[in-house]
Amino acid sequence: MTIRLYDTSARQIRDFSPLTPGCVSIYLCGATVQAAPHIGHIRSGLNFDILRRWFTYRGYDVTFVRNVTDIDDKIINKAADQGRPWWSIGYENERAFNSGYDALGCLPPTVEPRATGHVTEMVEMMRGLIERGHAYAADGNVYFDVRSFPGYLQLSNQELDNLLQPSGEGETGKRDPRDFAMWKAAKPGEPSWETPWGRGRPGWHLECSAMAHKYLGETFDIHGGGLDLIFPHHENEIAQAKAFGDDFAQYWVHNAWVTMSGEKMSKSLGNSVLVSEMVKHWRPIVLRYYLGTPHYRSMIEYSEEALREAEAAFARIEGFMQRATELAGKTVEPAAEVPPAFAEAMDDDLGVPQALAIVHTTVRQGNSALTADDKESAVARLAEVRAMLGVLGLDPLDEQWADASAGRGDDLHGVVDSLVRLVLDQRQAARTRKDWAAADAIRDQLQHAGLAIEDTPSGPRWSLS
Repeated sequence: MTIRLYDTSARQIRDFSPLTPGCVSIYLCGATVQAAPHIGHIRSGLNFDILRRWFTYRGYDVTFVRNVTDIDDKIINKAADQGRPWWSIGYENERAFNSGYDALGCLPPTVEPRATGHVTEMVEMMRGLIERGHAYAADGNVYFDVRSFPGYLQLSNQELDNLLQPSGEGETGKRDPRDFAMWKAAKPGEPSWETPWGRGRPGWHLECSAMAHKYLGETFDIHGGGLDLIFPHHENEIAQAKAFGDDFAQYWVHNAWVTMSGEKMSKSLGNSVLVSEMVKHWRPIVLRYYLGTPHYRSMIEYSEEALREAEAAFARIEGFMQRATELAGKTVEPAAEVPPAFAEAMDDDLGVPQALAIVHTTVRQGNSALTADDKESAVARLAEVRAMLGVLGLDPLDEQWADASAGRGDDLHGVVDSLVRLVLDQRQAARTRKDWAAADAIRDQLQHAGLAIEDTPSGPRWSLS
């Protein structure tokens, strides 16, 4: 058994070899909390949640760090526009992110550090970089000297002479326009912290290098994030950490975006689909299926039609699970192991689409067993399906989803069931008196209303079609 992952730095799929046998350390760039999350933000956390679950299934002890950027230009600007404290903006949106992660079934991280809680570690790193000749202070700012680090831009595969480094307002005193800010001098009315180089606040890149060092040490296994972070963020993280003396991440894993009309979903583009709104119209487990089942390196083009297709596909899985559970007459526990073909797909760069094909094949086999009244086979297939869905965080019989369903309108199921039963009793009465035309008319009306009727040995059963 060897898990293989696409390593951005190597530009190829590599066998995964952990630094410590039996353990995996992961750092994921998490939320920048200037606004509530859209589904593109949550996709990254969800993809790495599945990766984490797969490592755990394979027997690894996983340490998962997902940071929160709670101070940056956008947060400060939004606070000024709204006349609110900057920390109020951050806390509000941090809660919104965590609500989104929770709603879509993401496991909580081992630790979720905030940037503002690690200024001491950032100052220590800057001091070390200045002493080693990789950084310098100017006008209250502290910059990284990119020419001092020969490996700069290897991750993004760029040439330094062609680089246009983004700069922020007030970044004065640079020796080279391509140098990037690790620390920004204080401005009137903005939050700031005391340092040996004057009051100021963290630069975006420094915080992750410092927090990864604190919680995962000088070297760790996997650094993750979205494709848009490769440059400048991850490139600058590498420069800071390695110039400081850390080996840093051994593998770089990046997920693709959710797009709308071919553009990356972005708050700045005004094409965001907020998680808080989506869960009002779609079941969270369906959203997880939609966002989590494409390959993590594939773009997802958002559309309601695609979401409806995901809903229908997941309904087929749920339908089998419900019928098989009823036939078993009890809760069927997940199988101890997933099918070999499923495991092979997941080992191969987290091949969720191929693994999901095994799920649907198993569901079809289970449905065939139900049709043949083969209880033993149907129950065995149900156990396999539960094991596979559990790895993906999509098992509807898991208590996390049962708890999530409470209070979301599922109490109406009993009311609808009672009403449908009245109509089905009328249909059964028509069948008893051999009034087939009336029975068929009732069935057709129910189907037109969106209900599928299935006649079983134990009586008629309805479900959403």
